[in-house]
Amino acid sequence: IPPDQPHNHPRSQPGRSRQGLRWGFEPICGVLEISPSTVRSAIARPTCARRLADEGLKVRIRTIWDENYQVYGIRKIRAMLNRDGQRVAKNRVARLMRELGIRGAVRGRKVFTTRPDAGHVRAPDLVERDFTAAAPNQLWVTDLVRHEAFVNRAVMKGHRRVPVAAGALKLRAA
Repeated sequence: IPPDQPHNHPRSQPGRSRQGLRWGFEPICGVLEISPSTVRSAIARPTCARRLADEGLKVRIRTIWDENYQVYGIRKIRAMLNRDGQRVAKNRVARLMRELGIRGAVRGRKVFTTRPDAGHVRAPDLVERDFTAAAPNQLWVTDLVRHEAFVNRAVMKGHRRVPVAAGALKLRAA
């Protein structure tokens, strides 16, 4: 705990112990088997240079992304930074963009793995998307998923050739 902020110390907080319970991080440190001095030193430690540099880079990345209609991705933002003389790795730009919650535009169509049949009558939603139950055995819900595996020909010792789903085999070393 920094010495210039004594009000942050748990012992200075009013109502620290009530009904036999102790408030603060010392009991938590005891449970986690960590020394309280370790926590205090971690809190007092100054911010590292990389984190400070990352904060400056985040501002620059956000500016480049906004100036280019929010379509630039990792590759183009990195190229702009390198063009401006700021050498940055691709993975660092990717990490910072993830932390900012921004993405570049993606060309092409969204991939649909299944196409619903418009004429098919769907099963009614009997629980109206409320999956809570007041007691056991009140509500039973299942999720049907179709898993496919390629059919391979497997030859086992002493058996005929039989088509077997590849996912169903569990082979052991003999």
